[in-house]
Amino acid sequence: MRIVAESADPIRLSFLAALLNDAGIPSLQLDVHVSALHGGIGAFPRRLGVATEDHARALAVLRQAGQIKP
Repeated sequence: MRIVAESADPIRLSFLAALLNDAGIPSLQLDVHVSALHGGIGAFPRRLGVATEDHARALAVLRQAGQIKP
């Protein structure tokens, strides 16, 4: 598993996951429970991970959508 994005904003991560899903790339949100446990104060951002073999393609999809820096 490789991380493609981090954010304290669950809506943003859901959007990024939807972009990846539309491209046929499964993803998984990590640290969801830790972030919720601390009341969403932003101390523990959530991470979006993809399979190692999908990492390069996932980054390309997110770059093309303007969601991560080149």
